Amino acid sequence: MRSRRYALALTGLLLFAGLAPAQAGDAMPFSESGFEAARESGKPILIEVSAPWCPICKAQKPILAKLAGEPRFKDLQIFAIDFDSQKDLLRRFDARMQSTLIAFKGKTEVGRSVGETQQEWIEGLLEKTL
Repeated sequence: MRSRRYALALTGLLLFAGLAPAQAGDAMPFSESGFEAARESGKPILIEVSAPWCPICKAQKPILAKLAGEPRFKDLQIFAIDFDSQKDLLRRFDARMQSTLIAFKGKTEVGRSVGETQQEWIEGLLEKTL
């Protein structure tokens, strides 16, 4: 029982620190090391700027989850940035509003969207990362 608690605590700590790799399609909290590793490897990347109180962000989440589950987006890395508490990252990525999606293909930003809730348009943004 003790080793199980230890393993769960360690897993939680690694996830909180951003050291454990996320599964493709799962949004993980933004970490500099994870973001740079994904950029260096040339992976498709999506930065998701959201706020828990934002209705548009809530509408985007199931769309992103559905699309990220598709085989063509299997390598997509999604990094979540909290609009309310991560102001330094908002400045870095020039994200001025919650519900901002920023797409990267490796090191290059290939598109962004603000306030979009139509699946076709979000899908088009994700396709730019491939």
